[in-house]
Amino acid sequence: MSKKEIRVVNIVVSASLGHDIPLEKMAATLSNTEYNPEQFPGLVIRIKEPKTSALIFNSGKIVCTGARNMEDVKKSIKQIIKSLEKINVKIKEEPEATIQNMVASGAIGMDLNLNTLAMKLQNTEYEPEQFPGLVYKLTVEPKGMKSFKATFLLFSNGKIVCTGTKSEEQVNLSVDALIVNLKKVM
Repeated sequence: MSKKEIRVVNIVVSASLGHDIPLEKMAATLSNTEYNPEQFPGLVIRIKEPKTSALIFNSGKIVCTGARNMEDVKKSIKQIIKSLEKINVKIKEEPEATIQNMVASGAIGMDLNLNTLAMKLQNTEYEPEQFPGLVYKLTVEPKGMKSFKATFLLFSNGKIVCTGTKSEEQVNLSVDALIVNLKKVM
């Protein structure tokens, strides 16, 4: 009945470069940066290939977003390190990237009656006058694994967005749990 198609569209990672970063110098030297310390303490760097962005803080902490896989995350961090070498900041060790959030989108191959789901499922928010999707918060409890939370946006045409997970395995387990829950109430 339901054919699920889901793919990761954004991975948010944090890492530490293990070195203080002169953000003013970086902003003055590199064209692909934005830095306005009165409004926000981090510098934004945009990377063309792979198409990602990162926030860099004085402490050397970075948050990278926009990658679709861990290979692109690693490439983005290498690009940041290359940019830093242009201003004589040498990063000796490859930073360890920690996934903070993985966003996936796709379809579950079934039409959804969002009004029914809003009444029958717990932990939902649905205000069709404000937004056409239903927000569904789900705690996933896979056998033999620690439970985790995922948040879904569900649309009546069966399209979904899944966020809050930290691995592709969690994305797939979340979508499977979602489908089981939907079939119980529909």
